[in-house]
Amino acid sequence: MAKVLCVLYDDPVDGYPTSYARDDIPVLDHYPGGQTLPSPQAIDFRPGELLGSVSGELGLRTFLEGRGDTFVVTSDKDGENSVFERELPTADIVISQPFWPAYLTAERIAKAPLLKLAITAGIGSDHVDLRAATEQGLTVAEVTYSNSISVSEHVVMTILTLVRNYVPSYQTVVRGGWNIADCVERSYDLECMVVGTVGAGRIGTAVLRRLKPFDVELHYTDRHRLPESVERELGLTYHPDAESLVPVCDVVTINAPLHPETEHMFNDGLIAKMKRGAYLVNTARGKICDRDAVARALESGRLAGYAGDVWFPQPAPKDHPWRTMPHHGMTPHVSGTSLSAQARYAAGVREILECWFDGRPIREEYLIVDGGKLAGAGAHSYSAGDTTGGSEEAERFKEK
Repeated sequence: MAKVLCVLYDDPVDGYPTSYARDDIPVLDHYPGGQTLPSPQAIDFRPGELLGSVSGELGLRTFLEGRGDTFVVTSDKDGENSVFERELPTADIVISQPFWPAYLTAERIAKAPLLKLAITAGIGSDHVDLRAATEQGLTVAEVTYSNSISVSEHVVMTILTLVRNYVPSYQTVVRGGWNIADCVERSYDLECMVVGTVGAGRIGTAVLRRLKPFDVELHYTDRHRLPESVERELGLTYHPDAESLVPVCDVVTINAPLHPETEHMFNDGLIAKMKRGAYLVNTARGKICDRDAVARALESGRLAGYAGDVWFPQPAPKDHPWRTMPHHGMTPHVSGTSLSAQARYAAGVREILECWFDGRPIREEYLIVDGGKLAGAGAHSYSAGDTTGGSEEAERFKEK
């Protein structure tokens, strides 16, 4: 029997929901492009429930305990005295999320001699030291495509929020005001702006498709160029790298995975090449941007706005400068964990576990590391290496 250690975010402040705003969620039968949705043998939850918090348990307890497995669920993940640190040495499987990541550093992997499988409930496995995972022969898997459209919707919302100066206008209403001039002095139309994405995989391409009806000029860069038919359909202009893309864009959205080549890509030098007054939207990974360079660019006016929902580390310490810098629209990491997305990534986690326990192959598109090397989606999107350095700072979130 296995010990499964699962790290999820805390329940709502007022307690786990007893009812929901909607009675159900739309049912999908496939993803864009034809990939099928997760197909576990069964699920023990109702789609639309809150599954990503500790009481939701990804709907896995009945399944795992029915097999005789030990299932430990916690939100206490950071620091030497955390539940995660105490339970890890005897864990066979670790499940974590990008939204509240249990950073599997090389040091932690070394403390876990029984660990064989690390599952990301969602997409993006950069919270695992992929170099150490490869060296130790771990399998790393994620639920590819489960929340890609969720994130792409959030990107479009965030671009409009920045360009139309939505957050200050909302705050005016909350404060009881009607200061129209204050609201619109930084508000523009998105129409006819040049929008570029760094990264045009599933999320980036979905963002481009959703932006096309806004009558914007679309540009992109990616390590894998899109088919000519897609470029023609969406009217895309390709750039070989971010350095050639950002100078022409009014809005830049980051939709690339975090790996050594993208870590701190948006530093002082690259931001200096952007148009003065451009907007930067990052729902990919916080560490793709240099934290202090972004804050400086907003203070100086080089950037007109920065928004997204990804930070480094996560949760961000309370004194993280992105909490207080001007003209930002940051949220906690929520774009990929809508109730709709949770139904898919919870089902995908169960599918992966069923395959693992039954000795069946895990879907190729779910694999990040397998057999001592990058595999599947990992071989397509990642570079071998470690981007977990500095994650211990997440413990500072607990400070008063």
